[in-house]
Amino acid sequence: MRVDYATDTGPVRSSNQDACRCGLFSERAAWAVVCDGMGGANGGNVASAIAVEQIEAHLTALYAEGMAAGSVKSLLVNAIYRANRAIYQRAKEEPALRGMGTTAVVLLAAEGRLHVVHVGDSRAYLKNGRGLTQITVDHSYVQDLVNFGQITKEEARTHPRRNIITRVLGVHDYVEADYSMWDFLPGDIALACTDGLTGYMEDGLLEEYITGHGQNGRVLTQKLIDFAVEKGGTDNITIAVVNNTLI
Repeated sequence: MRVDYATDTGPVRSSNQDACRCGLFSERAAWAVVCDGMGGANGGNVASAIAVEQIEAHLTALYAEGMAAGSVKSLLVNAIYRANRAIYQRAKEEPALRGMGTTAVVLLAAEGRLHVVHVGDSRAYLKNGRGLTQITVDHSYVQDLVNFGQITKEEARTHPRRNIITRVLGVHDYVEADYSMWDFLPGDIALACTDGLTGYMEDGLLEEYITGHGQNGRVLTQKLIDFAVEKGGTDNITIAVVNNTLI
């Protein structure tokens, strides 16, 4: 197993409100978390930082090799709850941070499975022998419009209200997280990212980049960031890649 990540402020924003951490439990198990903060420069930075710290602490303290799938699900969902409570409590204690929040997408790959939990519009993708699949569904206003058939997925990319998120960590004392589990076989690649990438790159082009550079996550993440920056880079850009290496 291999995991790589990269983050970039982009040429327009003055600060990076994204946060990312990742690591290996062992040669056969890896994790990654990607967050996109919001609530002003200070609030967004704080919310995303709290989220990655809380999620990392929970996963690294409680994950054990050979855990049943149901136990891994509970581990991930509880990590989200822990992060949500920590952000919400911090905002209650500091009026200047009221309303801050963050998206979160967490990957945990082990035992031939990829476990995914997320809140918000940061995304996860899976590249395997059948191609590239977006394995999270955005919690956003435009995604709701797509779900109800009012606009197409292509129209959602340029909709004027595409930045409205309907579910976020830290704004309320409880948040519902979505969980899914996927086969994760040797050669498969998982990618988590903020909308600083997906706002510029369609799935077909993302699949081309992963196919061409996916065996080296460090190269892949940098090339994807370079692409987003070249296309305008109006947002922070963060990408994490988990590679189930054939070695």
